[in-house]
Amino acid sequence: MIYYDPHKWLDHFFDLRGSLVKEIGARVGACVLWSAAVVAFDQWVLPVGGSAVLHSLVGVALGLLLVFRTNASYDRYWEGRRLWGGIVNETRNLIRSGCVNLRDDPRLLQQLTRWTALFPWTVMSTLRGVQDLATQSDELLPAERNELRICHHQALYTAQRMSACLRQALDQRLVSDVIYTAMDQNVQQLVGYLGGCERIRKTPLPFAYVVHLRRALVIYCFTLPFALVDTFGWWSVLDVFLIAYTYFGVEEIGVEIEGPFGNDANDLPLEDICTTIQRNLYAMSQMGRPEREALPEGL
Repeated sequence: MIYYDPHKWLDHFFDLRGSLVKEIGARVGACVLWSAAVVAFDQWVLPVGGSAVLHSLVGVALGLLLVFRTNASYDRYWEGRRLWGGIVNETRNLIRSGCVNLRDDPRLLQQLTRWTALFPWTVMSTLRGVQDLATQSDELLPAERNELRICHHQALYTAQRMSACLRQALDQRLVSDVIYTAMDQNVQQLVGYLGGCERIRKTPLPFAYVVHLRRALVIYCFTLPFALVDTFGWWSVLDVFLIAYTYFGVEEIGVEIEGPFGNDANDLPLEDICTTIQRNLYAMSQMGRPEREALPEGL
């Protein structure tokens, strides 16, 4: 994620990172070159201009399709952020309760804290399709690290170990049945948030909608010079550039934010959120804060 001040217009006006200029540059450039060829053919070979009424009507419908595309993608982005906000809250609630109810067994409390702090990292790795948790699992025992490495689903395995810690607390009569149920409810909520994130990751927008929109965009932008050449002449090239940049840019924004769990510049700052959770939980249980880079406040 790129952090910026929304009140300052010029600070990032010419930035390329995160602006999607590179992603749409080839498409926009092809439209510009094609429009220049159409104008040249119209001026020097044979008039090819036509009515602009059709493009005016189609442009309205195309704009509505783009709005729906962007809104659907932003809904996925914001839902992903809400789910990760739930992970932040539930991990804090679990260790907050553990600090009170497991104070008579510091070893068990530290074990629960380690697995709870590891859970967000395993969720992030699961969503990104990687299994690399070498740094985050340093504090686990060698046998635990090996089991985590070879397990089928690291996030679910971590949640299972958290529940095992709670069961151990119940067996040792450190907590009552009511408190155990309440604390295990936190773990169940975390698994639910994991499932919500996996739903977003594994359910893209309907294929037919995306393909139809892209076909309409290409047809519209590449036929636009024929509707503009009679009125604007060589200025049609600039007009096509502005319209193609706007339309392709809006569509690419939808593509960029529909999967918010990756490593792109506009994706959610999952590493920062995971580090913040780990730092908070270790501080609550007095295990010592891990040495991490300073993070923006409010994650």
